[in-house]
Amino acid sequence: MTHVFHRQLKAAMPVAAKGDGPYIVDTEGKKYIDASGGAAVSCLGHSHPRVIQAIKDQVDQIAFAHTGFFTSEPAEQLADHLVSRAPGQINHVYFVSGGSEAVEASLKLARQYFLEKGEGQRSLFIARRQSYHGNTLGALSVGGNEWRRTPFAPMLIDAEHVSPCYGYRDRQPDESDEAYGLRVADELESRLKEVGPEKVIAFVAEPVVGATAGALAPVPGYFKRIREICDKNGILLILDEVMCGMGRTGTLFACEQDGVAPDLLATAKGLGAGYMPIGAMMCTSEIYDTIRNGSGFFQHGHTYMGHPTACAAALAVQRAIEEDDLLANVRTMGDKLDAALHDRLGNHANIGDIRGRGLFRGIELVADRVSKEPLDPGLKIDGLIKREAMERGLICYPGGGTIDGKQGNHVLLAPPFIINETHVAEITEKLGDSIEAALRAAGVA
Repeated sequence: MTHVFHRQLKAAMPVAAKGDGPYIVDTEGKKYIDASGGAAVSCLGHSHPRVIQAIKDQVDQIAFAHTGFFTSEPAEQLADHLVSRAPGQINHVYFVSGGSEAVEASLKLARQYFLEKGEGQRSLFIARRQSYHGNTLGALSVGGNEWRRTPFAPMLIDAEHVSPCYGYRDRQPDESDEAYGLRVADELESRLKEVGPEKVIAFVAEPVVGATAGALAPVPGYFKRIREICDKNGILLILDEVMCGMGRTGTLFACEQDGVAPDLLATAKGLGAGYMPIGAMMCTSEIYDTIRNGSGFFQHGHTYMGHPTACAAALAVQRAIEEDDLLANVRTMGDKLDAALHDRLGNHANIGDIRGRGLFRGIELVADRVSKEPLDPGLKIDGLIKREAMERGLICYPGGGTIDGKQGNHVLLAPPFIINETHVAEITEKLGDSIEAALRAAGVA
């Protein structure tokens, strides 16, 4: 009998006992290669000595000091590190404890920014269907995954949703990637005209969609057009890089690859690599200065924001990524993982698409490759894949409702940045075996 309120109340899970690089070892001695980094969190694996030492050293000095009274050296140094590498005019960092908090802070700061500019009529956010921005009520409101939203719908703030950039399913046969990207981006402008741009605060999007759509990257030009529309209509662009950022796609900030910079950026997960809970909301000088020269107070806050030990851990993580040139390894191993996945699964009858960037890869499953018909949701193939993978010592991140919150299935991979070719081969072999076993168990193959 457990007194822990686990995520799954009817499942018995192994007990994690030890980290060993990209592996987790349970109390029975079984090793699991962490091919999803938990949920795209553990970018340095589970036993990085410099990060562990940084945490110990900070605790020896001071573990926690409330930001209502003090700043700390780790927070100041981490902010300097991030800002010096951030895109565009991002110049200020607000540290929180995770991704949902980072998105929530972004939404509230965006609203307060317009209030202090005398544009209090702005209260609406526009985001995309099949997005995921967190589980606080504000973040859930802008999120576009119906399965996650439905139970709490009466409690959510109003938000508008437009189409995702989902070329595999929505691009027309005679349409180029560029033409498709412009068409789907222009949905934002059409929606702004419908609701009135003067009522809108911001457009919210993940540069590469993670949990709900399986490493769904935009086509070239899409985000540049989105940026143009935001600027033209005087609304902010909030990019959620909680899952796809901090090097996961091969550049420190995912939006770099699309040639755009946001007004606000939310990050977490790979920021602290799981060694401590930490997230961050980053904003431009324009937004910061508007608050500073106005009320001088962001009407928001959490107890553990700017936590010195969490900031020390994250700073050690970010320094390790840079000093060990791990972004180069993300790109190299990402290409090798992509090639290995295509070699093993590219011609499989039930694999429709293999996609992603860097070490952020997704595999979409289908009932038929030609028609792209999804598998029957009643098969719960994602749960079967997870079970088969765990039995084989593989941690991956299968998901359901890929297409519309109900139909569609994918597997998300986000292994640590420290993996090598041997790990790529192990992940590919175990994943291929797990998918095939799950399909057999479901009576599909």
